[in-house]
Amino acid sequence: MHQILRAALLACAVWTSSAAAQEEAADAAKLRQFVQSLHFQTGEIALPSAAAHLQVAPGFRYLGHDDTRRVLEELWGNPPDDEVLGLLVPDNAPLDSDHSWAVLVTYSDEGYVSDEDAQEIDYTKMLAELKQDTSDGNEERKKNGYETVELIGWAQPPRYDASGKRLYWAKELHFDGVAQNTLNYDIRVLGRKGFLSLNAIAGMSELAPVKAGMDQVLPMAQFDSGARYADFQPGSDKLAAYGLAALVGGGIAAKSGLFAKLGLLLLGLKKFLVVGLVAIGAFVKKLFGGGRDKNNTVR
Repeated sequence: MHQILRAALLACAVWTSSAAAQEEAADAAKLRQFVQSLHFQTGEIALPSAAAHLQVAPGFRYLGHDDTRRVLEELWGNPPDDEVLGLLVPDNAPLDSDHSWAVLVTYSDEGYVSDEDAQEIDYTKMLAELKQDTSDGNEERKKNGYETVELIGWAQPPRYDASGKRLYWAKELHFDGVAQNTLNYDIRVLGRKGFLSLNAIAGMSELAPVKAGMDQVLPMAQFDSGARYADFQPGSDKLAAYGLAALVGGGIAAKSGLFAKLGLLLLGLKKFLVVGLVAIGAFVKKLFGGGRDKNNTVR
């Protein structure tokens, strides 16, 4: 009797394992089919709504607005958003790989962001304030049913390229219930009437390849003649209501890339961390807390 029971249990285990393997293979095939349906581009990419262009470097491919929405909404399960411009995907981390990451491209027309405070910003002090604000916001996050979050520190301290008008930095975040810490890498390219945002989110284990990739991405974005930072016309062009520090800390009505694409409008330094990050924990848990379901949505 015991032998029969053991045989039955073994057969059940084999069948379950086989069924799971078949489902996993079917999911992988469906994911490959989805990625193959996308229209990747290389070379110079015009971004007319931002009066800018991207010179896509070797090692990257670009997805336009429509395909980017498909990736964000159908593959990653994000809410619909018609404002995205595109997505840069590294060749060595394709969308159907376990270590995939990508760079979301958006544009904000908030106006000319003055860089007069560039030399005055104390990023060490800012980090301490951001950490405290993050901690203070955890009670609100718990009340709303979301995981708590801790800002660990800079994964890449903020740097400003005054000649290229580029600001870039990276943060390391820890979300409760997510084993791996989260990397949020940001680039802002300043222009006459606003700024381009290039944002990547990945696990901290991907820091080295993401940093190397973002170093390549950094010079890709350029504003067109007449829309460059140097083309600003004082007295007639719109001035943004914030400077460089607000771009790093959150910004008044400034959008922060993929976080904003999740429906999180950043309305101020404290509000960014007290309210804005409330919903990110659930998203990050989807990214790093499990695989993809049979509809290729991250779960």
